[in-house]
Amino acid sequence: MPPESRLNAEGRPQAADRLDDDHYPAYTMGRAAELIGATPGFLRALGEAELISPTRSEGGHRRYSRQQLRRAARARELVDQGTPIEAACRIVRLEDDLEAALRMNEELRRETEGTGGTGERHRE
Repeated sequence: MPPESRLNAEGRPQAADRLDDDHYPAYTMGRAAELIGATPGFLRALGEAELISPTRSEGGHRRYSRQQLRRAARARELVDQGTPIEAACRIVRLEDDLEAALRMNEELRRETEGTGGTGERHRE
């Protein structure tokens, strides 16, 4: 969460901060499809497969974040290689799970190194 001074009158992050947020739904369906070289129908299919869940604007239009577009682009690569869309979505989920597990493993490894492997921090 940004510092209080970076919030607008409604208590939301200022516009400049949202531009740096990978989870901010900044892209319309048409622009998102264009960016990843896909069709709006492909993005809808990814939503139906629950790989991505676009936010809806006040008018009901789908809005996508950069993080969602990265997942969609990876699924598109797999589909372009001949993988069925359902399998591509599963692969992307598994890749994300593996990445998260590797990050957690690395964090735990660093913590363990800091404690000498005993679970207690070394005292100097």
